[in-house]
Amino acid sequence: MAIFKGAGVAIVTPFKGNGDVDYEAFGRQIDIQIQNGTDAIIVCGTTGESATLTEEEHVEVIKYCVERVNHRVPVVAGTGSNCTRTAVYLSQEAEKLGADALLIVTPYYNKATQAGLIDHYTIVGNSVKIPIILYSVKSRTGLNIEPETVATLVKNVPNIVGIKEASGDISQIAKIMALTEGKVELYSGNDDQVVPIMSLGGIGVISVVSNVAPKYMHDMVYKYLNGDVQGARDMQLKVIELVGALFCETNPIPVKHAMNLMGLGAGPLRKPLSPMSEANLERLKTALKNFGLL
Repeated sequence: MAIFKGAGVAIVTPFKGNGDVDYEAFGRQIDIQIQNGTDAIIVCGTTGESATLTEEEHVEVIKYCVERVNHRVPVVAGTGSNCTRTAVYLSQEAEKLGADALLIVTPYYNKATQAGLIDHYTIVGNSVKIPIILYSVKSRTGLNIEPETVATLVKNVPNIVGIKEASGDISQIAKIMALTEGKVELYSGNDDQVVPIMSLGGIGVISVVSNVAPKYMHDMVYKYLNGDVQGARDMQLKVIELVGALFCETNPIPVKHAMNLMGLGAGPLRKPLSPMSEANLERLKTALKNFGLL
């Protein structure tokens, strides 16, 4: 049984002006997402600024999210690290706190070999019992998970069951599905490639756009799953301008600005992320207006 099907939100972590996590705003955002059809909450991922959360904050944010969601939808906790021991610790803590699954990004900066990746993911996988989604995003980590590596892990580590593919390489994704004989839960990690990836066997998206348009992303995925390929394609093409604006600067800079413009209270960014340039902010405002969000 899949961890989830549909559109899971890669949810932001809202901060107060003093830099603390704004749990009141976070709770409101979680509720808004669920009320608008989001199929899973992915907490402490890239969009959640996990790189600048302390380990204590990381665990506390996961704890709060699990409790607030209260089994209404699955909670997938981002617990990856460039240190295997840290990834094991965060993964075990998330499991204890009641997360339904884990999202484990490739180690960054270290530049592990593919053999090193197999060791890393095998150790993390064997340290917990809940399902794991691999997260391949070379543009952020500098390290690709090769299709052969994915196939090895899915075959040999029972609880590694899915992959969030954000490489942007459709040929690579096709090879992953071929080598795994389609026996991996495939999620798009790019909001502009949801329908193409679903055509290769994908079952959903882990979405940044869902922070501002949760119902739209849910509906687009389910149109495809229910056989309305043309309807899903039309929705995919309609959202392209918004996707471009939300990624015109490093994620989550634009999406936090968008949420603040919409009155959703995402708060400030943590350094070293900085506010948007005026030109890109105007581009974002235009895209939001054109999509009916402002």
